[in-house]
Amino acid sequence: MQNLQGRTQGKPARGNALESSVARLPPQPVPQAARRSQRGLLRGFFLASAIAVTASAAKGQLSTQDHLSEPGFWPTQEQASRAEFVGSDVCARCHAMKTATQKETPMAKNLALAQDAEVLRAHPALAFSANQFEYRIDTDQKQSTFSIAGESQRLSYPLLWAFGTGRVAQSYLFKQQDGKFYEARASYFTNLHDQDFTPARALASASSIQQAMYRPVPMDEVRRCFACHATAANVGGVFDEQHLTPGVGCEACHGPGAGHVKLMDKRAASLSGAGKSAIFNPGDLLAADAVDFCGACHGTWWDTKLSGVKGVSTARSAPYRLVTSKCWGTGDARLTCTACHDPHRQLQTDASDYDPICLSCHVSRAGEKPTSSHPGAACPKARRKCTDCHMEKVYVPEMHANFTDHRIRVAHPGEPFPE
Repeated sequence: MQNLQGRTQGKPARGNALESSVARLPPQPVPQAARRSQRGLLRGFFLASAIAVTASAAKGQLSTQDHLSEPGFWPTQEQASRAEFVGSDVCARCHAMKTATQKETPMAKNLALAQDAEVLRAHPALAFSANQFEYRIDTDQKQSTFSIAGESQRLSYPLLWAFGTGRVAQSYLFKQQDGKFYEARASYFTNLHDQDFTPARALASASSIQQAMYRPVPMDEVRRCFACHATAANVGGVFDEQHLTPGVGCEACHGPGAGHVKLMDKRAASLSGAGKSAIFNPGDLLAADAVDFCGACHGTWWDTKLSGVKGVSTARSAPYRLVTSKCWGTGDARLTCTACHDPHRQLQTDASDYDPICLSCHVSRAGEKPTSSHPGAACPKARRKCTDCHMEKVYVPEMHANFTDHRIRVAHPGEPFPE
């Protein structure tokens, strides 16, 4: 079995906050080897499967389900007790600047009650027609109502939850009298300024007006959706819709903070570092795990491959595309998601903002020889806005939008999308 020591930048893995207790001495850090003890076995199983993949591209990567099966914190993980959570406002007592900027990010705002959704308030009458059905979302001061009309029938339900900020799109869930969740088959798309079929939910024809209008969502899928779009949604074996926090807050990525806060409030524990060991720090992860960490919600290599998604639609899964880059190799801290994107700040959209990251690996002057610290050759074409050429924008039809392809390469106009 593969030796897994030293998978966290030379630091031991952080213990799960649930394993910490003020009533006893702080726990010793759990070796990362123990936390990832099944890694080699699991990868061996997958590589022996019938899926036709390039094994080298997945080297060092796991699926989110595999990560969740191991000890320690991981995003989307269910926690034992709501008492372990403190909320981002408590985190702000010590991390005021980070929490202030993080609250304004798309991740923090990617889930809202439909009645509070800014997209729906800004577009009070949305409509589109398909297959002899007319779909509408009408918003007033009290609620947003999703309706469908066709075949001399009409159905309508008040929307309950809005997923996504509307930067690209926004999709919706509602409930019927049975108390179960249903996904609206129509979503809002920013580039259309209107509705169209929810991604991957288009129907060439429907057997009934009900099928044309919605898709029943099983509870295990509901739990997964809210695990990525909310904080503390799944607690104690229960999906807790009444007490979840919409959007991604501090504890969605750092784990429950109650144990950490209690220890940090004790000066001795704070000075000794015991308090810090009671909270998860993703910055301690080595490159392969760091990308999988973000991939828990944005699509790891294995998550995307196992889902069956192919072609340009995979551009929506940035971690998946990133690790297929030739320069990824077995992983490099200069190429992880957070090397370019600070999760506590707004997404930078100017290509020049990423030039310093590119030049942390590439030499910058023509004729300059690569070095051990800068193994990448100089670009013969330009010295700035590297991503304009090497991380092309690809159009994803079901999203009606361009996505940045995170497979770093020399992209040639008109070439087929590389799988």
